[in-house]
Amino acid sequence: MQIAKVIVDIPAMQTNRPFDYAIPPAMEQKLGKGMRVEVPFNTRVIQGFITEISDHTDFEGELKEIIQPLDIEPALTEELLLLGEEMAETVYAYRIHCYQTMLPPLMKAKYEKEIEVVDELDEETFYGLFQGKSKMSWEDAVDRGILPQLIELKRAGKIEVNYILKNQAKAKTVQVYYSDLEMGSLEDAYHSLKKSAKQQQALLAAIMSMNGTPLTSKEYKEQFDIGPSTIRTGVEKGWLKSADREILRDPFKNRQFKQTGALPLSDEQTAAFRMMAASIREERHEVFLLQGVTGSGKTEVYLQLIAEVINQGKTALMLVPEIALTPQMVNHFKSRFGNRVAVMHSALSSGEKYDEWRKIHRGDADVVVGARSSIFAPVQNLGIIIMDEEHESTYKQDENPKYHARNVAIWRGQHNRCPVVLGSATPSLESRARAQKKVYTLVELRGRFNQRALPQVEIVDMRDEFKANNRSSFSMLLQEKITDRLQKKQQIVLMLNKRGYSSFIMCRDCGFVLECPNCDISLTLHMDSKTMKCHYCGHEEAIPNTCPKCKGHNFRYYGTGTQKIEEELQTLFPEARILRMDVDTTRKKGGHEAILSAFGRGEADILLGTQMIAKGLDFPNITLVGVINADTSLGLPDFRSSERTFQLLTQVSGRAGRAELSGEVIVQSFNPDHYAILFAQQHNYEGFYRTEMSLRHKAGYPPYFYTALITVSNPDEKKAQKKIYEIHEILQKKLEPDTIMLGPSKRSIARVNNRYYFQILVKYKQETKLHPALKQILDESQKENARGLYISIDSEPVNFF
Repeated sequence: MQIAKVIVDIPAMQTNRPFDYAIPPAMEQKLGKGMRVEVPFNTRVIQGFITEISDHTDFEGELKEIIQPLDIEPALTEELLLLGEEMAETVYAYRIHCYQTMLPPLMKAKYEKEIEVVDELDEETFYGLFQGKSKMSWEDAVDRGILPQLIELKRAGKIEVNYILKNQAKAKTVQVYYSDLEMGSLEDAYHSLKKSAKQQQALLAAIMSMNGTPLTSKEYKEQFDIGPSTIRTGVEKGWLKSADREILRDPFKNRQFKQTGALPLSDEQTAAFRMMAASIREERHEVFLLQGVTGSGKTEVYLQLIAEVINQGKTALMLVPEIALTPQMVNHFKSRFGNRVAVMHSALSSGEKYDEWRKIHRGDADVVVGARSSIFAPVQNLGIIIMDEEHESTYKQDENPKYHARNVAIWRGQHNRCPVVLGSATPSLESRARAQKKVYTLVELRGRFNQRALPQVEIVDMRDEFKANNRSSFSMLLQEKITDRLQKKQQIVLMLNKRGYSSFIMCRDCGFVLECPNCDISLTLHMDSKTMKCHYCGHEEAIPNTCPKCKGHNFRYYGTGTQKIEEELQTLFPEARILRMDVDTTRKKGGHEAILSAFGRGEADILLGTQMIAKGLDFPNITLVGVINADTSLGLPDFRSSERTFQLLTQVSGRAGRAELSGEVIVQSFNPDHYAILFAQQHNYEGFYRTEMSLRHKAGYPPYFYTALITVSNPDEKKAQKKIYEIHEILQKKLEPDTIMLGPSKRSIARVNNRYYFQILVKYKQETKLHPALKQILDESQKENARGLYISIDSEPVNFF
């Protein structure tokens, strides 16, 4: 008897291990690792993942049988199964959550499945199994008990399984017309027609030439100039039958990518390429930190490294931190490598994600380009993994499982014996410190690719502007520079890392501030929708006409967001064409690409946006970058606030002067003497690194210490507070005396979505007892979860508020 070890879909510590199930005799030798199956569990029927096939079990009772497979082929590769097991241990998650995270949303949703014949079958199989039809429903196959035979056909490449979301089925099919008549019957029909029936003769001639191949009405028109009315006649006379055919969703089907070739490399680029290419050729795992100033040509090095990998018959993973970067990166890769590129990011529809995933799963893609979750792409024979802008916090997932894509990339690099390249102009301190200790190999590109100078950066002290009675969001210097660039027909990028219109509104009579009813945060005014919005829980309400507290009408708007800046810009520069790029303007599908494409075509003079415009943009006509308020993130209660400010200023400064025209950057600040701002002005990463590392050493923060954040939340504030103190007491008893605990304390925003949050931050260098202690806390939290208490453990957190 064959035994399948199955991780079941119940996220709990007690079920965070494989359970043994008997494989039914008809399914023996058919099922494999990574397949999803339906199994009985207590009184329920649930899904699970097969992690192992064995002929031995330690279970002494009678084993329950697997009910049925949910796939004809494994959904997860053996590599991803091992990765999920490793992730569960290191990020304090359940294995089932890790495995589900690796799949596209369509495979987690409710769907209908359809089995389609894609290659010629012998007559007995075609009529015996498929009853003479090219498709059958999954339910029909289950009811007739023919899944074992279908698994064999799948392995032979004769059939495919299509997943169709119930509410999107119409959008995924097109009507096709085919004939199942024998050639003799068609010839008889042709000769029986009157000589004047030219269109019908043409249709029958076309049908005979197609030899049963189905075509759409549009294809009949394009290939044979036969119109819809003639096709309807063919259906009426029984010459043609109609059926639905699945449309493969290609997010780039209407895009033309101009083919490009490799560009000549500079001496620095050549040295960097050779060092990393050696690791590819020797199939040796090594982590490279590619530190190159903005405009140094890192992308071209990536492209040529991937070409090297493809030439060796291997595949590549290319990660970018944000959707905003994806359009330009996709353009680079599609232009270089064509249709062998698959794209995975959250802006695609569920169907597009599934079809791109299936393209990778079938081995039809050599290169995968995408955001964080694409690190789980089911690529085989991996030859390189590249993470662009490796310092970005978006590579860390905030929800369970709280993995960091960098750690997953390194694990997959080790497993596949291939290099991992971490690229950035401003590497995270942790990565740079590892390079200094020779854990990573540092590769530097110190100059810009075209030998252009880095842009000159000027800092404007906004306190002086205030004293000079300038109440505008724009300093006089920035206004002059904008006017100059508009006259020269050059382009401008302006950044303010705060969306909305105003941060909050306050009653001037009584001081009342309108807050979110669910969170301890003020509501942000959005003038375009005339609403007050919470950026944490999504609550939305109308702008009040009267003060809820004193019934007054004297409101004042405080703080400035991108909407307000856009309005002010249009007043100051009425002739300017402005594009705004933030979360509000890019909600619609293709929003990022539409804005960037319009700007690239010169349809706007000014691109105004949040931090999403700071990275990756490469437009030759940008000669001025303005930072409206450099202090946005400096005051945040996070030890990384200075690092993030430096990175953001350096990245956005790099958008200027990337081609023949020289660039200039104006940074407005109320803290012009802050070291992060001054080092960014000088493009001096090394100076910032030394200063910040010294401060981190004194304060005892990463990279000198490891950290773990334990968070407790509950709708009842007292219950959450009580539990965090209980956890603190447990850790005090178990951990070494030199381990530092900060807290228990309220989170910076203590209430979000009507849940109260308390936390403890653990700092340690070597703490062998921490991992088992945290596992115990997580284990014991199972009983608490049923009462609305939620405990979260975040290893090496990137956000603290």
